[in-house]
Amino acid sequence: MYKISLLSITFFITIITYSQGRPFEKYKETIPGSSVSFEMIPIKAGSFSMGSKNSKQADEQPEHTVQLSAFWMGAKEVTHDEFALYLNDETYAENSDVDAISRPSRPYIEMTLGMGKEGGYPANSMKQRGAIMYCKWLYKKTGVFYRLPTEAEWEYACKAGATTVYPFGNDSTQLKDYAWYATNSGDRYHKVGQKKPNAWGLYDMLGNVQEWVLDQYDTATYQQEQKNAIDPVRVPTSKHPIVVRGGDYNDAADMLRSANREASDLIWNRRDPQIPKSKWWNADAPFVGFRLVSPLKQPTNEEADQFFEKYLNL
Repeated sequence: MYKISLLSITFFITIITYSQGRPFEKYKETIPGSSVSFEMIPIKAGSFSMGSKNSKQADEQPEHTVQLSAFWMGAKEVTHDEFALYLNDETYAENSDVDAISRPSRPYIEMTLGMGKEGGYPANSMKQRGAIMYCKWLYKKTGVFYRLPTEAEWEYACKAGATTVYPFGNDSTQLKDYAWYATNSGDRYHKVGQKKPNAWGLYDMLGNVQEWVLDQYDTATYQQEQKNAIDPVRVPTSKHPIVVRGGDYNDAADMLRSANREASDLIWNRRDPQIPKSKWWNADAPFVGFRLVSPLKQPTNEEADQFFEKYLNL
């Protein structure tokens, strides 16, 4: 009887683990039709204290408990090599209200500003829409649902179990080992994955390029969140401002704190001469990029389509 019960439990766990198509462990995804791949790290379900009670920034308070379901997160920021496959995919076209395609129109300037492109540099300068459309394209190519992280998922993964100012502790002099920022970047972003990862194996969570998340920015978000919130997300009702996280290569150490929040700014596209201005690119934001998340509990095709429709029709 004991053996039967143990086998039943083992079988049940196995079914849960594989029900989404893969075991809950680190994996590498090769984008179909290419040799380009990226690595996803499993982030176990859990709870953490979001925000910072010691911060002078009002938008980081109050510190509050958040519970999160399990997900995978990209070990590194999405690179130009990955994003270019989407930009150059002539087979992927759908109706769109402006461009008649679902890929960004070609930027009128060189968005990297000479900082680096192929070979592992982070994709940059896209608006949140461009990042989400890449996720949709990748979902159609792989059959795996990818999206941007929520703000809570991002901070949970960044802190990696730490309760200190930075994932590695409170000493900002150690930042040089983990991040490209104002002190050591040389005023440019760098290839992803060259600094130390955090405790959960995630690289460049701080510095290099800031990262889009799903949430609308609001200074009072934490004041309005319920105690012990479960998988919170502030779904945008307008295109601006949207939250970006992690700080970038031009930022001082204080901007790279795990709890630091920043809002997108319309000034990031001030040089765009188009009327209306591009809905894909930020001509003046070479410091903004993104990384991927994939929930353990994958949505149905209908749920995935509803998700993309909601976020792409702001």
